[in-house]
Amino acid sequence: MIQVPHTYSEWVAILELLKTKSNDIEVLEAMQQGTVQWQSGVAERFAKKLVDVINYRMNSAADKFQRDYSFARGQEALIIQSLLALRKELNFLAQAINLNAVPEKDRYQYVKLVQEQANSMQKSLEDSAKKDRTGKLLSLVRNNKVNSF
Repeated sequence: MIQVPHTYSEWVAILELLKTKSNDIEVLEAMQQGTVQWQSGVAERFAKKLVDVINYRMNSAADKFQRDYSFARGQEALIIQSLLALRKELNFLAQAINLNAVPEKDRYQYVKLVQEQANSMQKSLEDSAKKDRTGKLLSLVRNNKVNSF
C-alpha cells in the first residue's frame, strides 16, 4: 500500500513512482486522496514537478506508440491495439493530473494540457493517415481516437 502524500517531500516520492510507472493504480489512488498546502513556494514547485512528470509520461507514450505503430506495418489489429494503448495512457494521465489537492482553476489548466496534447496527436495521426490511398488507415485512426476520454 502506497502512503497518501500530504507533504511536498511525500509528493516528490509519489511523483517519482508515477514517472517510473511503478504500480500506476495504487499511485493514482494515493494521489487522488492526497493533500498539499497550496502556498507560495510549495505550490510552484509542486506544480512544476507534477507537470514535468506528466509531460515525461506523455512523451514516453508517444515514443512507445511510434515504436508499436512502426512494428505494426499495416496490420489492422496491431494498429488498433497501439491506438487504444495510447488512448488508455492519455486517459490515465488526465486522471493523474486532475487532483483534488490542486485548486480548481489550476486543475482545469492541467487537464487541458493533457487534452490539448491528445488533440494534437489525433490531428497529426489523421493528417498522416490521409497519405494512405486506400483510406483504411484514416478510418482506423478516426474510429479509434486517442483523444476521446
